[in-house]
Amino acid sequence: MQIEGRTFVVSGGSSGLGAACAREFSRNGANVVICDVSERGAELAKELGDAVVFARTDVTDGTQVANAVNTAVERFGALHGAINCAGVATAERVIGRNGPLPLENFSKVIAVNLIGTFNVIRLAAAKMLERSIEAGEDRGVIVCTASVAAYDGQVGQAAYAASKGGVVGLTLPVAREFAQHQIRVVSIAPGIFDTPMLAGLPEAARESLGKQVPFPSRLGRPEEYAALARHIVENQMLNGEVIRLDGAIRMAPR
Repeated sequence: MQIEGRTFVVSGGSSGLGAACAREFSRNGANVVICDVSERGAELAKELGDAVVFARTDVTDGTQVANAVNTAVERFGALHGAINCAGVATAERVIGRNGPLPLENFSKVIAVNLIGTFNVIRLAAAKMLERSIEAGEDRGVIVCTASVAAYDGQVGQAAYAASKGGVVGLTLPVAREFAQHQIRVVSIAPGIFDTPMLAGLPEAARESLGKQVPFPSRLGRPEEYAALARHIVENQMLNGEVIRLDGAIRMAPR
C-alpha cells in the first residue's frame, strides 16, 4: 500500500509515537485522523494542514472510536489503515508499601493498552471492509504498539507487561482472520523511547536509560518508530509479526 492519498486513523496521535506517525504519514501525502483524549491533537492537526483532522477519542469507548473511523470516511472517502499508539504506563509492584496493587490500577492499564487497541482494530477493520479492492491489493493495514516489556517485563511492570503481552498475543490470530479480507496486522515492540512517558525523568536518569541500549546507546526517537510504521504499510509481505525496535536491549529485572 502506498501512503500518498490513503487515509489513516492514529490513536494516541497527539504526542509521542502517535504524533510522530501523524507527521510522517502527513508529510508523505496521507490523510490522517488524530484520535486522542488530549486537545493537543487539535493543535497538531491545525499545524499539519487540511489533510489532518482531530477526533477526540477515548479508545476504551466504542462510540467514540466508531465516530473517529466514521469521520475518516466522511471527510476523506475511505479508511485504509489504523496505527495504534494510545497507551498508559504504571510503575507499581503487585505488593507495595501500602499493600496489594489496587485492582482498578491494573484494570485501567489493561483497558487502555489492550482493550483499547482491540477496540480500534475491530471498528477500523469493519470500516475497511466497506471498500472494494482488486485481488492481491491491500484492503487495509493495522499497526499496533506492543513493547519489549511483553518479553522482558521488569519489577513494577506487571500491568504494563501484561497489557503489551496481550497485544503480542492478538497479533497473529487477528492477522490470520483478516487475511481473507486482505487486511494486514503487524505490531511493533519498542524498547526505551523518548516519549512523554519518560519526559518527567531527570536528564541523568534519561541518559542512564539510554546507555542500557547496546547500540545505538541512546533513547529511541519517535520518528524511528514512525519510519517503521510507514515501512510496514508499504511492505505487503509484513503480516502477523511483532517487530522489536529496541537497539538489541534486553531489560534487566529492575
